[in-house]
Formats: sequence, C-alpha cells, structure tokens
Amino acid sequence: MAIDYVSFGGWKNNVRLANAHAELIITRDVGPRVISYRTIDGTNVFKTFDDQLGGTGEAEWKSRGGHRFWLAPEDAVLSYIPDNAAVEHRVLSAHEVELSMFLGEQLPVRKTLTAALAADSTRVTVTHRAENIGGESLAIATWGLSVMAAGGIEVIPLPALGEHPRDLLPNRTMILWPFTVMTDPRWRWGRRFITLHQADAGPTKIGLAHGERWVAYHREDTLFVKIIEYRGGATYPDSGCNFETFTNEEMLEVESLGPLVDLAPGTATEHVETWHLFDGVSAPPSGEDEMAAWFDNAAAGICSGREASA
Repeated sequence: MAIDYVSFGGWKNNVRLANAHAELIITRDVGPRVISYRTIDGTNVFKTFDDQLGGTGEAEWKSRGGHRFWLAPEDAVLSYIPDNAAVEHRVLSAHEVELSMFLGEQLPVRKTLTAALAADSTRVTVTHRAENIGGESLAIATWGLSVMAAGGIEVIPLPALGEHPRDLLPNRTMILWPFTVMTDPRWRWGRRFITLHQADAGPTKIGLAHGERWVAYHREDTLFVKIIEYRGGATYPDSGCNFETFTNEEMLEVESLGPLVDLAPGTATEHVETWHLFDGVSAPPSGEDEMAAWFDNAAAGICSGREASA
C-alpha cells in the first residue's frame, strides 16, 4: 500500500493511492477531481477531457472528467463557480487522503473530499462533506458525480415487483428532466433493471429514490460498481432523488446525492459512496434473470454487505 505524488495529464501535483489491486489519482492543482481509477492491469474507467487537462486558473468552470464533488440542487450560476485553483490536502493514513477547497464568498461552503483505498481490494470509500462557513443558512445537499468513459452500459436495479390488489401503494419514484425522451433507444425499462447505453446522442437524464443502493457501469471487460446511501425518511433534492444519471455523446455520469438540509452556519453535512472494480467481466446479457445472475457472479456479493477483492 502506498501514497505518492505523480504527474497526470499535464498536472504535476497529483496524489496517487495504490495497492496490489487498484490505483487512484486525485488532482491537487485544481478541483479536486478523482481523475483516474483503474485496476493495476486495467485502464482508467473515468472519462477525461483531454483539452481540459493540465490547465489551471481558467476564468470558466471546467468539467475535466473524473469524479467531482458538487452541491445540489443544480444552479446555472452557483454550480459552475470555477474550481481551477490548488486545493488543500492532508494524508490521513497510508491509504486515505483528504482534499478541501473553499468556493468563495458567492457560496460560502468548504467542500472536503476524503478518499480511502482498501488495503487488499479495489474498494474505494469516498466521503463528500460540505461545511457552511458563512453567516446564513443554506439549503444544500452533497452530490458526487462519476463521469464514466464512453461506450459502456449502465445497469440500475429496480425494487421487486408487487401484486395487485395486495400492493396498493407505490414503491418507486422516478424523476424526469425536461430533455428526457422515454422512447430514446438508449434506455431499456425492464422488470428488474433499467439499463442505459452511452452512445453518440444528445442529453438524457433521470433521477430515482434509489433504495436498491447500487449501480453498475460495464465497459469493455471492466465492471464499475457504485454503492450509495439511502436514508429512509430523509428529504432528498430534485423531488426526492438520492441517485441520478446523465449521458450525452461524450460520457455517462453515475451520481449520488446526500439529503437536502437547511445547513446552519458552522455546521456540516456529508454522504458516502463506495466503489469497486472487476476485470474480465463479459457484457451484461439481455435477459433480466440472466442479468441478475451475471451481476451476482461478477460482483461477488458486495451488495449484500460482504467484502470483495478484485
């Protein structure tokens, strides 16, 4: 297990966490962004925008790719405050780092992203913490967005189906964005899963109250799995979404959100997500029962609380 400092994409000051199974690279000159996540023998599962790598000090906000920490609800101004300067960082242990930045007077929040790589697997635990350092309360939620490389398929599990007339109340909530077309062929609305293909097409997005707590993205022969929190009784942004996904012609985003809170001055809110990688995984089958068996076999039971190595 090691933490060291490496160059990546033109930036010289990146922190690298690595073990025998996986490598994680996080920017310090901007962001922060978890700009690369891969198995030791694999390639980066995150999308990076080559023309945005290596730059600092730009006047406009840059996606850059990778995994970023935003605040919800999305705002045309506040969400796009540039984060193009160096960030503070601390090494917490041989496998854990903390990076933080202050958004400025326009949105007086200190954002802290903590990443911990397990000693003996690909598992990464990412904590998103927002502290109100201003003088007034703020209605915000923490928001983690993983920008995945193009060409894959996302697998989203659904709650178990019920029976009529026994089950009279709804058991799922789905939110649609104004640009989402439900007949878009990239979507498949199934009995057990929703799937979304990244393809050369325009934007589409949904959000869920996602009590199933996991989402997967398969590309080439690698499976990325994100485990997210769902707190029953909590109020979530965007009409109740703890999970959202967006895609366009360049990438696909796998997003988790924390509860929407009225954050008083001097207080903080946070949420956690966990990542896993698996190599040598075939593409998901089209049949839903077969897809369920495929995931259970590939992901080695991580969604039932057991640890997995890759």
